[in-house]
Amino acid sequence: MPLGTETEMAKARWEHLEHDADIGVRGYGASPAEAFMQAALSLSSVVTDLDRIDVNESVEVECEAPELDLLLVDWLNEIVYQMATRSMLFARFEVEITDHRLRARLFGENANPDKHQPAVEIKGATFTELEVYRRGDGEWVAQCIIDV
Repeated sequence: MPLGTETEMAKARWEHLEHDADIGVRGYGASPAEAFMQAALSLSSVVTDLDRIDVNESVEVECEAPELDLLLVDWLNEIVYQMATRSMLFARFEVEITDHRLRARLFGENANPDKHQPAVEIKGATFTELEVYRRGDGEWVAQCIIDV
């Protein structure tokens, strides 16, 4: 199937980016909100296998920024903040973006070192390799390097 068709574009997904000292996160989606959600999954998967996280609790968050790329950094840093202050890990996200304002629900559970076997502690999202853009095929990409 040729790239750019609706079926190909509808495959929201995430991946990690190679980086010398840290790790990059990248999300793809049919909308900025979907790409941000996938970037959040990529972020969480840096800490632990997403299948180890039960989604029995939720947290609501909001953030706002004048541009989508800055909003991505704020969004990912909000997740890192919630992970640190609530001692939680998240494996599902519902994201809505309207006029550079993001509202979301994070679903997860309290962190348990024996169950989750965390690989690293995330310090925060950075401006390094920060990009949010729409590709020629209409798919949205949201990425940046995270400090671990």
